[in-house]
Parts: sequence; structure tokens; C-alpha cells
Amino acid sequence: MRRSTVPRRRGAARLVRTAYDRSVTIFAAIVLFVGALFNVISWPRFFQRVSADPRARDESGRRTTFYTVHLVLVLIALTIAAASVVAGVMLLIA
Repeated sequence: MRRSTVPRRRGAARLVRTAYDRSVTIFAAIVLFVGALFNVISWPRFFQRVSADPRARDESGRRTTFYTVHLVLVLIALTIAAASVVAGVMLLIA
């Protein structure tokens, strides 16, 4: 049996969003914003503690692997926070 090259319509396109769809979208955006806010508040405070930790610097005052690993973790968390804010805004304006 040969398939048709004409795309099939699977129902009329939904042009109107239901109230449920909108409320789920708003909820998802709020969850993204709360997660981003948590990351922005908690990770920098955590990094202050890491910086003050004696394991963060060696005897000559250079940064150790302990410091570098935690710096990378904080940067990744803040990048994810920024991406969450962008995704939340995109959900709200879409």
C-alpha cells in the first residue's frame, strides 16, 4: 500500500487556548521562576562559605581544585537559573 504525500489533518487547529491550558502554562512559568530565584539566592551564599573554607586555598594562597570545582557548580547553577527565567518568560508571552 502506497502512502499519500499529502499531509493529513488530524482535526481543526486549536486557535483558542482553554483556561486550563493557560493556567498550566502560568503554573509552569511560576515553577521556573521559583527555581531560578532559589538558585540565585542560595548558590552565591554557598560560594561565600566555600571561599572562606581553608580547603579553598593552598599554603601559598593559590586556589585549589576544591575551589574550582565549586566555582564551576555555582556557574552552572546560575546559568540554569538564567535559562529558567528565559523559559518562563517565553511561556508567558507565547
